[in-house]
Amino acid sequence: MTGPVKCEIAVIGAGVVGLAIAHRLALEGREVLLIDPDSPGMGASYGNAGTVADYAVQPVGTPTVLAGLPRLMFDRNSPLAIRQAALPALAPWLMRFARQCLPAAARRNALALANVLSDAQQRWAALANEIGGSEILVHRGCIYLYERLRERRAAEADLAFRRGVGVAVELLGADEIAVLEPGLPRVEGGGAFFPDASFMLDPGQMVQLLAKAALAEGAGLLRGAVTGLNRGLDGLRLTGPGVQVHARRVVIAAGAHSRALALQAGDKVPLDTERGYHVEWDMPAPRLNRPTCPTGRGFYLCPMTGRLRVAGTVELGGLAAPPSPHRIARLVAGARAFFPDLGPPDREWMGFRPSMPDSLPVIGPSSGGADVLHAFGHGHIGLTLAPITSEIISDFLAGRESARDYSAFGPDRF
Repeated sequence: MTGPVKCEIAVIGAGVVGLAIAHRLALEGREVLLIDPDSPGMGASYGNAGTVADYAVQPVGTPTVLAGLPRLMFDRNSPLAIRQAALPALAPWLMRFARQCLPAAARRNALALANVLSDAQQRWAALANEIGGSEILVHRGCIYLYERLRERRAAEADLAFRRGVGVAVELLGADEIAVLEPGLPRVEGGGAFFPDASFMLDPGQMVQLLAKAALAEGAGLLRGAVTGLNRGLDGLRLTGPGVQVHARRVVIAAGAHSRALALQAGDKVPLDTERGYHVEWDMPAPRLNRPTCPTGRGFYLCPMTGRLRVAGTVELGGLAAPPSPHRIARLVAGARAFFPDLGPPDREWMGFRPSMPDSLPVIGPSSGGADVLHAFGHGHIGLTLAPITSEIISDFLAGRESARDYSAFGPDRF
């Protein structure tokens, strides 16, 4: 590279959030450059459960989780597990997380999520139509499955809260669940059905269509890793392996890799990493009609094009450690609890979710100046919130008053 690449807006990160932002800005006639060391749409944007989860209004941290946190932390089979070697580094994050589990904080976080998620289905339907992905987005709802009656009873207050904030949910008995999903074994507790939810038959393909659309609208793409962000009198300079960029504005949408960049922009953000896993079995016909989450196990059974994907659980363990064979084995064992004839999976995957202690994303201008905007930390709902985040960012850059209250997502809230 002979000299710095110049652009109006650099978007760091070409996952689903960065791509949605670049696509929207390019449609508005902005000069946009996407920067990512990997191909667009890989990582968590590819490996997720594919759900547009407008019903996911509860944060990870709740009073119930707080009560069971010691057990969850040290039980290797827990849906929320912690790599013991990472515990010293995670201690500050865990202390913040524990505070966010307290009743008042958990309710405040849930209301903030409910507010921003309220029209996620409509936003994704519109975006899928724009990029030619409508056939990938399927509207059949989603199920939370309760294997035991005690799980169902324990969920009743949570479901009542969701209804109170506008989430459509029906509590179904075992016979009614069997009608919706005849391929599943009968479960004692029945389940909760979210009839308005949608899901993607292939989230990787949807994100590739989004990348293609962004580039077709004029967004540029630079393969490289941004490690340096420096303000100057004439704009921002981004540097790193394969990167020399001079931009007027910068959007940090680098997911789990955003913390160091946010610090250089002026914000010490308590972002850490959840390591998410999936396993897949190829099959010509799906065994399910819609994503189904056995809540006690912490994963989703996802019918996708040509395969069954089993995705989920939470493992706190940083960016450096290799995948955990134990976590993969737990997913396989969990899937076989419902489909005992499954053989060895055809593929395994691990990716990184950017996780905030309060489960709220970081969206909006940096404390160091509005020339840098944050758009990361979406945790389990990055796919769901991508179109909405792009709207917030584009409104800010255009000087428009946003229709959304995103004050709860500021980088200085801690």
